[in-house]
Amino acid sequence: MSAASIRAEVEDFLFLEADLLDNWKLKEWEALLADDATYQIPANDDPEGDFRSSLFIIADDRERIHQRIIRALDPNCHAEHPKSRLSRIIGNVRIASAEGDLVTATANFIVNRYRRYERTFEYVGHCRYVLKRDGASFKIKERRMTLKSHELGSLGSVSFIL
Repeated sequence: MSAASIRAEVEDFLFLEADLLDNWKLKEWEALLADDATYQIPANDDPEGDFRSSLFIIADDRERIHQRIIRALDPNCHAEHPKSRLSRIIGNVRIASAEGDLVTATANFIVNRYRRYERTFEYVGHCRYVLKRDGASFKIKERRMTLKSHELGSLGSVSFIL
């Protein structure tokens, strides 16, 4: 398979993921995850850090991701009631490596978050995925979202899946 066709497949997958997350279809998004999936957001003072030795905003394994989804979808989740309106743009998708059934891809993202009675928040960053081929598609093995912001306090809480 050519590099261009792998990139096109990965782009389509990332666009599907973005659509599910923007529309709060978190159970459907969860189905895209591998059994050993991780979801990480490093602190902005050590974006290349390892969650085992550095402070991370989020360093979830598969069970913690599942619990995060349950909390986010709970109607009593005051941080997201009413739900934020999200709109993400994924671009500059690149394939870093493709070995066996694993593809490592990187991209840039912008997530616009709209909340009633609040200003618009814009989360800008870089993401790295390790995707495992699953039939005609992929499962997410690793999802690492690195924010570009110098300070995070003005962005408010990240009570949604970034």
